Amino acid sequence: MERRNFTLCLVLAIFLGLLALEKVAGESFNYGEAMDKTLMFFEAQRSGKLPENQRVKWRGDSALRDGNLQGVDLVGGYYDAGDHVKFGLPMAFTVTMLSWGAIDYRKEMTGMNQMGHMLNAIKWGTDYFIKAHTEADVLWGQVGDGDSDHYCWERAEDMTTPRNAFKIDSTHPGSDLAGETAAAMAAASMAFKLYNSSYSSLLLAHAKQLFSFADRFRGQYDDSIQSASQYYTSSGYSDELLWAAAWLFRATGDKYYLKYVADNAVSMGGTGWAVREFSWDNKYAGVQILLSKVLMDGHGGAYTSTLKKYQAKADFFACACLQKNDGYNVPLTPGGLVYLHEWNNMQYASSAAFLLAVYSDYLSAENVVLKCPDAQIQPLELLNFAKSQADYILGKNPKSISYLVGFGHNFPLHAHHRGSSIASMAVLHSTVGCVQGFESWYHRPEANPNVIYGGLVGGPDKTDGFSDDRSNYEQTEPTISGTAPLVGLFSKLHGLSETPGSHSQKSPATYHQTTAGSYDKGKPAPSASDVVPVEFIHSITSTWSIERTTYYRHKVIIKNKSQKPITDLKLEIENLSGSLWGLDPCQEKNIYGLPQWLKVLQPGGQTSFVYVQGGPQAKVSVLSYH
Repeated sequence: MERRNFTLCLVLAIFLGLLALEKVAGESFNYGEAMDKTLMFFEAQRSGKLPENQRVKWRGDSALRDGNLQGVDLVGGYYDAGDHVKFGLPMAFTVTMLSWGAIDYRKEMTGMNQMGHMLNAIKWGTDYFIKAHTEADVLWGQVGDGDSDHYCWERAEDMTTPRNAFKIDSTHPGSDLAGETAAAMAAASMAFKLYNSSYSSLLLAHAKQLFSFADRFRGQYDDSIQSASQYYTSSGYSDELLWAAAWLFRATGDKYYLKYVADNAVSMGGTGWAVREFSWDNKYAGVQILLSKVLMDGHGGAYTSTLKKYQAKADFFACACLQKNDGYNVPLTPGGLVYLHEWNNMQYASSAAFLLAVYSDYLSAENVVLKCPDAQIQPLELLNFAKSQADYILGKNPKSISYLVGFGHNFPLHAHHRGSSIASMAVLHSTVGCVQGFESWYHRPEANPNVIYGGLVGGPDKTDGFSDDRSNYEQTEPTISGTAPLVGLFSKLHGLSETPGSHSQKSPATYHQTTAGSYDKGKPAPSASDVVPVEFIHSITSTWSIERTTYYRHKVIIKNKSQKPITDLKLEIENLSGSLWGLDPCQEKNIYGLPQWLKVLQPGGQTSFVYVQGGPQAKVSVLSYH
């Protein structure tokens, strides 16, 4: 009798445990969809002549004469944020972060069929840098200026503001700008190495020249390009020199660059600065984590003792983020978001999250435990923290709002972004003038007519408060430097939810991905305490372009994760614009059932359907079942 009672208790405990796991799983997000939308954002930020496979259709060609006044071709690159200035320093950091994601999470991106879009996003930046690097010691670092640009509210396609270009050279140096661009080119060369070796070699040649230029002619770029000083003020260039050298060592294996970071570790602050921020301006934490990987990979050689000092500072950053640093911690909002600066704070959260995700991987690969002043930390805890930041961004926050525009059902509708807030050229053919844009579009209470999918806005204040107001640029303006780290981060998290044998097996509830819908049409989604017995696994199995439209073949696996057979399953499929195979349509619009030959979905059983369409994936939810 005791044995029988024990068995019953054990079964009950396991059952309740499974329910708890499913509850947490239901709170996870579709990181694959989020990743796809962040890449769409970079297409929306393109300057220059747009390609035929451009997916963001409300954008058009713009700034086709950039550089003409200076006799150089500077067409292309990215607009920085909601304006139309091409700032070189944050653009280069953006490309470095995109490339780092492509290098470390190549497997995940390839599995999602997103590597092509990722490389296109990187190449749009590196092609521009190749143009801008006109001589060994000359780099054009900015097109347009913030003052005149901010006086106007107009579409990029209508731009009337001056397009003056600014450069750094041997007499007007900018070691921070040249160093970051060298890092971007070196990282991008690694991203392209398996796909386009000749282009990879070209990028590496530019990276080496730019690093030499940055090191030989030292100075801050905003002393040479003074119009950048009030928008992207540099705190110094030592971190960028170390950053560039670290990336060049990773790209080449040349010990010259490893010797450089060792010889200059003290004088440039690499082993002296213990920081709590990683951003377009402050690269120290990134340098320290890159060099920690060199150490843990066993490539330190004669420089091992110095690399250990770099790793000590990397550990400081990680411990500070996890609130285990003897009081010297990264500030968090009550809702758990990294909070460092009032203006566009979300970029610091996204950068920190990406950095902890890669550091978790490096530590895990060598079975190294992070020793913080307040506790010993397993690598998985770093990843959990990175996930917490990603989840906050996507909607798990006190406001229940997604700060990634276009993701989820509740996201900012009034992003501070010129092109997004004005009707597209296809809808409004007439020119929207500089002042007219303010009068007719900037002050409108209505939502932006063009959704700028995937843009990470500035985010909430230190108490998790947020105002979705177009004039509230500190909170509602999206930036390329803030969004770039998310591409790699979302790829990592998507891989965890899809790949057996990863961290997700250690903590399946944290990373498992489910899509829950409502049981009855018109009713709200079930609460976390309800258990939806169906799991949807989305993937893109093919892509192709016809004229200017890109189409995707989506495959959706329907899996019965319960212990009971399911019959009469009804699904609601929203935002479906193409053809669908594998389900039977019902009389009600957008409602589908299982095919006639499959009357019962057995426990653990699965079936699938496919659909083809352009643009984002459809939304699939459970309507009813027995």
